[in-house]
Amino acid sequence: MGDVKNKDFSSGVKKVSMQYMGQIIFLVAMFVYLSFATPTFFTGMNLINVSRQISTNMIVSCAMTMILITAGIDLSVGSVMALAGMVAGYMSIAGCPFWFCLIVSLLAGAAAGLVNGVILANTTLAPFIVTYCTQSILRGMVYVITTAGTLRLVDQDFLNFGGGSVGIMPYPVIYMIIVMIISYLILHRTAMGRHMYAIGGNPKAAKFAGINSKSIIIFIYTLSGVLAALSGLIYTSRNTSMQPSLGTGVEMDAIAAVVLGGTSMAGGQGGILGTILGAIIIGIINNGLNLMRMDSFWQYIAKGIVILIAVYIDYIKGIRMKNVKKQSAGK
Repeated sequence: MGDVKNKDFSSGVKKVSMQYMGQIIFLVAMFVYLSFATPTFFTGMNLINVSRQISTNMIVSCAMTMILITAGIDLSVGSVMALAGMVAGYMSIAGCPFWFCLIVSLLAGAAAGLVNGVILANTTLAPFIVTYCTQSILRGMVYVITTAGTLRLVDQDFLNFGGGSVGIMPYPVIYMIIVMIISYLILHRTAMGRHMYAIGGNPKAAKFAGINSKSIIIFIYTLSGVLAALSGLIYTSRNTSMQPSLGTGVEMDAIAAVVLGGTSMAGGQGGILGTILGAIIIGIINNGLNLMRMDSFWQYIAKGIVILIAVYIDYIKGIRMKNVKKQSAGK
């Protein structure tokens, strides 16, 4: 019995290794290069710092993975982060206890995601358009309400939420691990997860199979709002202040991480393990460029190139899969 379990585990590890071989090779190559390019990269302190920096993108990317698998997209996550930070910031300044600020902020994020989900589940509007509109509306609201000003935090419980740690383990990394595990279980160990793949792979077939696509779409966009709000609170806590520009461009980092991890933007393919690798790659690119003291604008160029390469690889993989299916059908 033990031999069977060991064989299953070994075959599972081998399968995962082969599936993400490209990402693993790229990640190892970056580690080796940066270790020689800058002596401070491969140090315990910097690796902990990288894990802390990666955590917020990873949290957002977990929900983005599910959304892309269903052939959707969420461009509003950055604005939801700013909304949550603003709500929590004002409540904290007003004297509310942090646990109450946390709950209300997460509910605000859930409400924003719910609006996206309800609209997309009940119309044929493109997710790109709907979430872009939500992004614009929420960002504008944050700037109007705060008058483009910064909110300074003084509540120690709030500051500890994103800035504290257990030993050498930062709290944001703990939150990230919990979110990763829950997301993995939802996507890969539940009927809902299987239904997400079915919706992204063939929406009509999923409908005929009796899958409640509407409820799943509403769920994943609401979850995206909650996780974006959580990331917003972590950012706000770590920065000891809330700025209206909070979360600007985060959606692109999340999409880059998910696509780099092998999730198809056409839907029906991908997974959390790949997203983890993708988020680590994006985080190391950012960290490496900072350590080499490159201008911050180069980060935009580097990430743009990486995303373009990832999308192109995804395109090539899609063509190959279609060819394989055609050959199989011919036989």
